[in-house]
Amino acid sequence: MTSSSGKYDVELAITLTEAPGAAEHQFVLLGSGGEVAEGSTLPDPHTALAAVEQFGEETFFPVPRPDRICTQQYGGPQVALVTGRFRGREVHSRFSRTDGCEIARWRTMAALLGGAAGSTGNI
Repeated sequence: MTSSSGKYDVELAITLTEAPGAAEHQFVLLGSGGEVAEGSTLPDPHTALAAVEQFGEETFFPVPRPDRICTQQYGGPQVALVTGRFRGREVHSRFSRTDGCEIARWRTMAALLGGAAGSTGNI
């Protein structure tokens, strides 16, 4: 991935782990102007780009909310790390399914998190 090139509006690398010690799945999403670029390796890059375009700002750069209450439920051991650039800003976001708020974040970006078990949001 050419994260320093600035060639794309969206340049993201996704590393998904289904469980502790499991093999990592790696994907790339590249896009500009709402169009997926060659080199994207996600199972459904068009849906992933649409999710990133719609929810990327609030998901990658959330405003802290001290009054936020999250349900105490466990959605699974999956963890995803998303790094790269989104509209000129550096992205380094970790996704998990450890409570209701994290499960909601995961579901919002399910298409971005690849095609491994648990990544679809079907809990």
